[in-house]
Amino acid sequence: MLRLLRIRNLAVIEAVEVEFEAGFNVLTGETGAGKSILVEAVGLLLGARASADLVRTGASQATIEALFEDPVDGEITVRREVTNQGRSRSFINGSVATSGALRELAQRLVELHGQHEHQALLDPSAHLPLLDESARLGPLVERVGAAWSSMRALAEQLDRVRLDGREKAARLDLVSFQLDEIEKAAPKTGEDETLATQKQVLANAERIQRLCEEAHTALYESDQAILSSLGQVWKRVGELATLEPQFGPHLDARDSVKSQLEDLAFFLRRYADGIDASPGQLQHVEDRLALLERLKRKYGPTLRDVIEKGEALRGELDLLTRADEVAGGLEEALANARRAYVDAARELSRKRRPAATRFASQLEEQLGELAMARTRVEVRFETHESRESTWMPSGLDQAEFFVSPNPGEDLRPLARIVSGGELSRVMLALRTMAVAGANGKTLIFDEVDAGIGGRVAEVVGAKLHQLGERFQVICITHLPQIAARAATHFHIDKGVRGNRTVTAVQQLDVAGRVEEIGRMITGRQVTEPVRASAREMLEVQAKGKRKAKGESESG
Repeated sequence: MLRLLRIRNLAVIEAVEVEFEAGFNVLTGETGAGKSILVEAVGLLLGARASADLVRTGASQATIEALFEDPVDGEITVRREVTNQGRSRSFINGSVATSGALRELAQRLVELHGQHEHQALLDPSAHLPLLDESARLGPLVERVGAAWSSMRALAEQLDRVRLDGREKAARLDLVSFQLDEIEKAAPKTGEDETLATQKQVLANAERIQRLCEEAHTALYESDQAILSSLGQVWKRVGELATLEPQFGPHLDARDSVKSQLEDLAFFLRRYADGIDASPGQLQHVEDRLALLERLKRKYGPTLRDVIEKGEALRGELDLLTRADEVAGGLEEALANARRAYVDAARELSRKRRPAATRFASQLEEQLGELAMARTRVEVRFETHESRESTWMPSGLDQAEFFVSPNPGEDLRPLARIVSGGELSRVMLALRTMAVAGANGKTLIFDEVDAGIGGRVAEVVGAKLHQLGERFQVICITHLPQIAARAATHFHIDKGVRGNRTVTAVQQLDVAGRVEEIGRMITGRQVTEPVRASAREMLEVQAKGKRKAKGESESG
C-alpha cells in the first residue's frame, strides 16, 4: 500500500506531500491542475524513463519519495532524484538501486494504468499478452521466447558461414580490419574514466603540487606546524582530564589523531612527488582518450560495448575461417533448436485454448458488473505452424478479441465495434481480472472514466469502490458519481504565487467534498441546490457503506 508520496520540483509541482489511506482514494481538480503529474511521479519511482524536462524551471533537481507498506517486508522507502541534466539516481530503503530493481519492486507493489491505456485494446497485437497475463502463462511464454532467440541466433550464424566466395572475402576483410583496430587499442573496462581523471590531475598539476606542499608545510615543516603544536594541546587536555574525567577519552585518542595526521602529511608529499607534470605525459593521456573516444563512436557507446564488440568479431572471424567445418554442426544445432521451439510453442498453444474460454467467460462476468450485462466475448486464434516466417517470440498464435455488446448482433473485432466508454469498461474489467490473485497491491487509475457518464459512471464508481475493499485504489476522475464513491478524497488545485505556478493537494473533509462534487456536477459556481445534490450523492454512498457493513457483521 502506498502510504506517503512526497514530491519536490517536478513540473508545476514545487512541493507536495500526500498521505493516502487504505481503500478507495480519488484525486479531483480542474484540467491541467497537475493530477496526472502525481501518477507520473509514481511511474518514475517505479522505473519509468526520466527526463530533464520534468525538472521544475529554475530547480537543479526533482525528487520523488514514497513510503510503501508491504505485508512481507514492512515499510519500504523509495526515492528517485532527477537532475536538470537528465541524470537520475534511485534508492530503495536508502541504498542505491537500479531501474531494474525498481521495476521488480513495482510488479509486487503497484499496478499503474495511465491515461489512454485503454486505447491499446484497439491494437489486436495487444490482445494475446493480455490473455497470457490473465492465464498466468508467463513462464511458458518466456520459455518459448528463449527458444525463439536461440533459434534465430543459430540461423544468423549459419547465414554468415554460408556466404558466397565474394561476400565471404569482403566480410572477412571487414571483420579482420575492425578486430585489428580494437585489439591494437586493447581497451580495458573503465580505462576512459581513469584517464579522464588523470587528465584533470595533469592539467592542474602545478596547482595540486602547490596545495600539497602548502598543506604538508602547515602540518609538518613550518615553525607553527600542527604536528609540533599538538604536544601543547595534549598537555593541556591531560591537565583537564585530571580535573574532569570527560576529557579522558579524548586524551586516549591522541596517538590515533597523531598517526592520522602523520599519514596525511606523508601522503601529501608522496602524491605531489608522484605527479608527472611533463607536457609529454599530458599529451599521451589526451591521445589515448581520443583513441578510445573514436572506438566508442564506432563500436560503443561505452568502452564495455567496444570490448564486447571485439569478442563478437573474434567469434565471427573464427566462424568465417572455419565455415565448411562449422556449417554442418550449425545445421544440426539449428534443426534441434527449431524442434525445441515448435514443441514449446505447441504446448503454449494447447494451454491457450482452454484459457481463452475461461478468459472470455470471466470477462463477460466482469462486464456484466459494469452495465454491459449481455455482452458476449470470444478469443479467436490464427496459427501458422507451417510457415516459419510467421513464428514469433510469443509462439505460433495470433489472437484477437471479438465482442458483441448488444444481443442479436454478431461477434465482431473489438477495435471495430466498441465506443470509448465501452472500451474504458473493458480495460477496467481486464485490470480487475489481472489482479484477482494479488494481495496488498496499490491500483492506480488515471482517468479510467474516459467516455462514460450517467448511470454507467455510477456502475464504474461502484466497481472501483468494490476493488477498494480488497486493494488500495487511487483514481483520478472528473466524474462526481465516481468521486462520491471514494473513502478518501483529495483536491488538486493550481494557482500562481510570486509569478510562479504552484500545485497544491488537500485532503477534503465532508464540507470540502460537498463543494468539490458540486463543482464537478455543474462546472460553474456551486449553488445551494447543487450542494444539496452533492450531499445526497455522499449520503447515498454512506448508506451503502453502512448497509454493507451490517450485512457483513450479520453474516
